[in-house]
Amino acid sequence: MSDTSEFDNATEVAPDGSARIVDGWDIGGNANGGYLLAMVARRMIAVAGRPDPITITGHYLSPGKPGPVQIDAAVVKAGRRFATVQASMRAGDTAILQVLGSFGDLAAMEGGPAYANGGPPALPPIEECRGRPRVQEATSVPLMDRIRVDLRPQDTGFAAGTPSGVAEVAGYFSFADGRALDPLALLLVCDCFPPAVFNLDITPGWVPTVEYTVHVRARPAPGPLRCVFRTRFVQNGCLEEESEVWDSAGTLVAQSRQLGLMPR
Repeated sequence: MSDTSEFDNATEVAPDGSARIVDGWDIGGNANGGYLLAMVARRMIAVAGRPDPITITGHYLSPGKPGPVQIDAAVVKAGRRFATVQASMRAGDTAILQVLGSFGDLAAMEGGPAYANGGPPALPPIEECRGRPRVQEATSVPLMDRIRVDLRPQDTGFAAGTPSGVAEVAGYFSFADGRALDPLALLLVCDCFPPAVFNLDITPGWVPTVEYTVHVRARPAPGPLRCVFRTRFVQNGCLEEESEVWDSAGTLVAQSRQLGLMPR
């Protein structure tokens, strides 16, 4: 991993909890929710004294804008396997994010019984996939300068005004600067693909996150991740989106679920 990784610099948190939302990790001026969660999780890891997020849930209270923030975290309970930590992010008097998570050591959890009713999404070779657009319906996505999202061709019709009609998006993920993928990065990965609802007959736009949960299942092997995102229900102006993230060795490394508002 590079010592000058943009992701590491952008999620840096001082020992007193002071940090800065860095410009360029946003969609239309609002910081990506996965980026914000990763920043808070970095502080929670330090407080927990455990290396990995195992399950983490964030409730988003207001948009994150570039500038200084304060991240406060405290251990709720520390057990033999997990430490549970609560945390908050604020910009002055504005509450941005409230988080609860359990942290542990993924390496120590390896082994034991296993069962899988599924596998990685079917994707063509990465060179046959298409990058996520830097501009979508006049909305700028600066985040795409820092990551590489290569989408399955049949899932990209929304960008040309011809959505597939199936609320699913799949493709590959890697960092633009080649940073290695680790459990902290998975919190970003699960929130940086185009929303699956873009492939319905709606106008793409900003999809505000209300609540976002990530389960980290394993440390990723080197290489791009295979990701799939699906929405089954849109109701009362809200949507749910679920994801699976698989590494280059075919191991499930993360799952996520979030409740969001329809694009606006």
